Amino acid sequence: MTVVRALGLMSGTSMDGVDAALLETDGLRPLSFCPTLFAPYRDEDRALLRAALAQAIDLDDRTARPGPLADAERMVTDRHAEAVETFLRENGIDAATVDVIGFHGQTVLHRPERRLTVQIGDGAALARRLGIDVVYDMRAADVAAGGQGAPLVPVYHRALVAASGLEGSVAVLNIGGVANLTFVEGEAEPIACDTGPGNALIDDLMLARTGVPLDRDGAAAAAGHVDEAALAQLLDHRYFEAPPPKSLDRNDFSLAPVEGLATFDAAATLTAFTAASIAKCFSLLPAPPRLAIVCGGGARNLALMRALAARLPCDVRNAEQFGWSGEAIEAQAFAFLAVRSLNGLPLTFPTTTGAPSPLPGGRLARAG
Repeated sequence: MTVVRALGLMSGTSMDGVDAALLETDGLRPLSFCPTLFAPYRDEDRALLRAALAQAIDLDDRTARPGPLADAERMVTDRHAEAVETFLRENGIDAATVDVIGFHGQTVLHRPERRLTVQIGDGAALARRLGIDVVYDMRAADVAAGGQGAPLVPVYHRALVAASGLEGSVAVLNIGGVANLTFVEGEAEPIACDTGPGNALIDDLMLARTGVPLDRDGAAAAAGHVDEAALAQLLDHRYFEAPPPKSLDRNDFSLAPVEGLATFDAAATLTAFTAASIAKCFSLLPAPPRLAIVCGGGARNLALMRALAARLPCDVRNAEQFGWSGEAIEAQAFAFLAVRSLNGLPLTFPTTTGAPSPLPGGRLARAG
């Protein structure tokens, strides 16, 4: 297949900003890793996104944009366009040399049981502004067919593992606002699911208690103690017993069980919750993997990494130890998925989303 130069854009459920990553690929293997960029959202952007999340709870039409959702969609589109323009300028790249952009948008509602998933961001407007073709809305086809629509990155995780020459079974953990896991064993279709909350609850706690939207390096959790009763309450959820594939909405869990705890103890308990929910997912895999590779923002949380090492039945490593750009992997994945979409290759599989068959996806907005 033809090698394509694709620029992937990702704004995750942590709502920290836009990741951009350039990738040269044929949609089967990542053939060349290129520059990356992170463009943080402004405080007012995050406030608007939180208002949009609250408004989206009542949506039953994925195209509707009532109240702050319309403003949030314009903002998301603008911030992604600005991120691309900055990326191209800082790296001396001519837009004409980029074949396609893979645009995830910002998820504001994910209810696959209702065949409903909503990612705001105007792919057509982005293509017109940048003069580059854009593949977007990559979850919709899977959800419409009865799949979970998430996670979408497993096929890229499999390609990364293969390109790294790793043998045997490998679990790739992506810990963003929601955490997800991909079980890779050779060329077999990957097995994947959302494991539970990643950073979202911890971020919400820290923003509410301290005004800072994260537990930097896991320092607050490291200073606290796990409340076992609160942890047991958090883990008492039928989701954790369901086999993969399965997926979550950012708002499926709340801070209620830790409301009475001091901030450090609440952070420690929520960090333990993330690690324990991931460990529960490992128990549902066909066999224990020999290695777990952690990427995403959660890999920077040292308290979380220690908790994972204590709870998981295998060696736990950071993605950077394998030469991967841990925080840009999802952006790279959407570049990879855009190329697969152009080539009519499947983005999702029965073992990753519960789709009835391997499914292509994505919509193409032409620049012209």
